[in-house]
Amino acid sequence: VQLLLLNGLHLMGYATPLVIACVTLNIERQTPRIPILLWGFATGFLFDIFSNTTGIGMATCTLIAMMQPTLLAWHMPRNAEDELKPSFRAMGTPRYLLYIFSTMLLCHAVFYALDAFTLANWQLTLTAIAVGTLVATAIVAIGEALTQRDKH
Repeated sequence: VQLLLLNGLHLMGYATPLVIACVTLNIERQTPRIPILLWGFATGFLFDIFSNTTGIGMATCTLIAMMQPTLLAWHMPRNAEDELKPSFRAMGTPRYLLYIFSTMLLCHAVFYALDAFTLANWQLTLTAIAVGTLVATAIVAIGEALTQRDKH
């Protein structure tokens, strides 16, 4: 979806929603970090190959994969079981939406900060981060709701 549809979508002329971080969203709570990092690295590597972003996607996805257990721990209910897989049903709608939003915000902030690598046009960078985060959160939340509804 990212490579075929969203890479060609430039909202307001420069903001592209990035859903590449959704690969690590649904990884179970007790998964060791090495497999999560490998998934993030591989996702970013493939994104970089097909998007010609010279390592920015790989750095972003690897950081998201490294932060995934921490982000998940922040948003999990206190009485959640250890083997829990993140979902609307397991976490509740508000918590899961906040989890998706914080992951997408981190993804867009890192990606666009590395892409700009300057503070000359910081307003454009902040606008790209905000617009991309909101649109990507909506896309991922709708996709997750549709796929999880079919499973249960």
